[in-house]
Amino acid sequence: MKKVKQKMIPNSLRKCRRARGLTQKEVAHILGLNTTGLISRWENGVCFPNPLTIIKLAILYRTMADGLFIDLRRSLKDEIHKAEKKLLRKKANYQND
Repeated sequence: MKKVKQKMIPNSLRKCRRARGLTQKEVAHILGLNTTGLISRWENGVCFPNPLTIIKLAILYRTMADGLFIDLRRSLKDEIHKAEKKLLRKKANYQND
């Protein structure tokens, strides 16, 4: 995955938190974490939340779990469609030869 795409997840997490008007400290408290360190690491792309935490964050941020990754999903969808079209063109050219 390209670096830009790797930054999409942390950016989405940060954007969703800010849209709800929450600080990292408030999110950590709600999730039962002792410090903001883990929240910061998620939002800086150092590590990523586990699936259960993703669901908790989605509930807290009032979005669907995939809403946390919407920018990444759009980018990957475009990339997959382009690759699929390229493959279909190659396949058509091969069958025509």
